[in-house]
Amino acid sequence: MKRKTILALYAMICLTAYPENKPWCLSLVCPEENLNLHLDLYEESIEVPGLEMFGPMNGYMDGDIYGVWYVTSSKIKNDREATIKMGNELGSENQKMTLIQLNDSTWKLRFEGYNAVKRVRGKKLVKTPSEYLLKKK
Repeated sequence: MKRKTILALYAMICLTAYPENKPWCLSLVCPEENLNLHLDLYEESIEVPGLEMFGPMNGYMDGDIYGVWYVTSSKIKNDREATIKMGNELGSENQKMTLIQLNDSTWKLRFEGYNAVKRVRGKKLVKTPSEYLLKKK
């Protein structure tokens, strides 16, 4: 009896300490716009390319955009929506965005307020769309 109780307590601790269902630990891609988003909003576990000297972070965004944008803060609203703040690799600009899960494989990323994320076209920086549909990798 004592052994079963200890085993049951151990199992409960393991299940609560390491939840298997982590909806905010994912990699998303928008192939049409060549945008990648890598997130772990639970813990700082992702190495950001070019920013390894700062250690692991909660995630980053790269692709056909100017530079790499890294997660500076985030707030999980519920199982289907989170607010993310990102900064560019120079630290000169930041962007607030909302990520909404539409179904099991599709997510909508919406930039809030002024869109600071740009891309290079020719020799100019141009605005990116303020909304993306992303697919789970």
